Amino acid sequence: MKFSFIIPVYNRPDEIDELLQSLVLQKYDQAYEVVVVEDGSTVPCRHITDAYQEKLTISYYFKENSGPGDSRNFGMRKAQGDYFLILDSDCILPPDYLSEVEKALKLNYVDCFGGPDKALDSFSDIQKAINFSMTSFLTTGGIRGGSEKIDKFQPRSFNMGLSKKAFEASQGYGNIHPGEDPDLSIRLWKMNFETRLFPNAYVYHKRRIDWSKFYKQVNKFGKARPILDSWYPEYSKLTFFFPTLFLIGFIASILFWVLGISLFLALYGLYFLAIFIVSTIQNKSLKIGFFSLVAVMTQFYGYGTGFLKSFWNIKLLKKKPQEVFPELFFKN
Repeated sequence: MKFSFIIPVYNRPDEIDELLQSLVLQKYDQAYEVVVVEDGSTVPCRHITDAYQEKLTISYYFKENSGPGDSRNFGMRKAQGDYFLILDSDCILPPDYLSEVEKALKLNYVDCFGGPDKALDSFSDIQKAINFSMTSFLTTGGIRGGSEKIDKFQPRSFNMGLSKKAFEASQGYGNIHPGEDPDLSIRLWKMNFETRLFPNAYVYHKRRIDWSKFYKQVNKFGKARPILDSWYPEYSKLTFFFPTLFLIGFIASILFWVLGISLFLALYGLYFLAIFIVSTIQNKSLKIGFFSLVAVMTQFYGYGTGFLKSFWNIKLLKKKPQEVFPELFFKN
């Protein structure tokens, strides 16, 4: 099979430079192509892709801004390969990424896969803390870090593979963002395509965010989930409520403490202590351990409040998602 990398980019020329350099360093001797789709950027990266013309088989396309999902679809329609490898522009690949993907597909072929993400030593302390918050078993159950059920995995588009056959059958991503990843996975399942986790096909996900951007991101994740549950109620899970319940429980534990009952607040304290200790040991840094507390609290608060607001409007009041949360939908 021939691989085609599909990389949407928006105002991030420096990021795409790092990603393309990691592609040059791949230990893989078969032909593959790279398709970069500029999604209406005001700071284009054409000069970056031009610099790699002699090192990679690379194509560059500029289009009007319509969101990452539509840009990925655009790139897959232009690509020449029969298996698409979809990456975010803020990723860096280890040298054996392509070899691991090919090995996994030969061992147990699947039309859609996802891989985990890790942090490089060169990442900032905040990036490492956010990476811990998004991948740790203590926070997300390790879903993004690679421990989710392997044969019923919902790939994330920062590191995702999709066959041409599955793309043509599904027509790719919808116009919701975030949430386009699980939406595509569920539609593929309904068409009897399988998805899997490839634990060894990881990327270094740079996460180009500060605390404010991280809050905004996870808040949108929370808003998107009840919308997806209303579209696909058969795939709704109780675990989707956990961040909101965690937040409500924390507020309740403070009220109990005011009334003289400290047990519940103490349990929350033990949980946050575990976060601090595990992150400090894993990252070998007290500073990152502290930042991880900030990241986890931001994650739970942002996702929990977004989920609650969306659940109230979408599930209980039965309002139309596009009218309540227009910021989650791109117009193609």
